[in-house]
Amino acid sequence: MEQTRQGPPADALSATAGGPFSELEGAASQAEAAAAATLGSLPTGARLILRCRADWRAATVASFEPELGRVVLNVASPGGHTYRVRRPADSELVADGPFHVLGPKGSWRACFARYDLRW
Repeated sequence: MEQTRQGPPADALSATAGGPFSELEGAASQAEAAAAATLGSLPTGARLILRCRADWRAATVASFEPELGRVVLNVASPGGHTYRVRRPADSELVADGPFHVLGPKGSWRACFARYDLRW
């Protein structure tokens, strides 16, 4: 059985060495790195907040489509299911504390959808 590791292209990794929220970086460099972060610079499995039609939802980077320049995201729906969406890899992320936010600037906390209300 062979395992392959999937992640962003090598040039995206070199742009954000250590990640935008690395504990080894100073606060000033964290802000600069977070401001320059793109969706394509996140590793597989990274979590973020995504703007959907009616609300904001939790999402995870599932895979990359480098030939198309897209990133595949798993999005959690309030009904307990997940679905996949594709977004351009060069989409800019906004940092809100420790969270990456993909979507227009706004108050995502006010309209954040809970995942699976049964629990």
